[in-house]
Amino acid sequence: MHELKPLSAEAVPAALAKAERYRLLNESEMAESICEDILDTDHDNQPALVVLILAISDQFRQHGVGAHVARARALLPRLGNEYERLYYSGIICERCARAHLAHGGPSSDTLASGWFAKALDLFEQSMAVRPAGNDDAVLRWNACARTLDRHPELEPRAEEPRSAVEAEW
Repeated sequence: MHELKPLSAEAVPAALAKAERYRLLNESEMAESICEDILDTDHDNQPALVVLILAISDQFRQHGVGAHVARARALLPRLGNEYERLYYSGIICERCARAHLAHGGPSSDTLASGWFAKALDLFEQSMAVRPAGNDDAVLRWNACARTLDRHPELEPRAEEPRSAVEAEW
C-alpha cells in the first residue's frame, strides 16, 4: 500500500478547479481522487464534497450502480444544509435511473422507473426548502419528467419499482 502525499491547504482552490475540469473531461476517477486529497486536507470543504458526489455518480454508467451508490450516499450527511442533502440525493437517484436506462437488460425498465420516481420525490422535497432564486431542483424534476414522458415503457406497473429502489436506498 502506498502512503499518500498530503495536499497543502494553499493548493486546495487550484486542486478544486482541476477536479471540476477533470469531470468536464469525463475523467471522473481523476476528479474523485483530487477531491479525496482536498477532503484529506480540508474535511468539510463543501465544493469538494459536491464535486466528489458528482464524480462518483458520473461513474454509474461506466461501472454500474452497485457499490458506487453507497459511496455517493455516504457523503450526503456531510453536506451543509437540508436543501443540498435532498438535491444531491435526487441527483444520485436520477443518475441511477439513467444508468439503468442506458444499460438495458431484463429489469432495467423497472429499476429505472423506480429510481426516477425516487428522484422526483427528492427533487420535490428539495424545492420546498430551496434558497430563493435557486430553481436547480425544478430543472432536474422537469428533466426527469420529460424522460418519463418520452419513455412510456418506464410507467410503473405496480409498487415493485419503488420497493426495489427503497430496499437499496
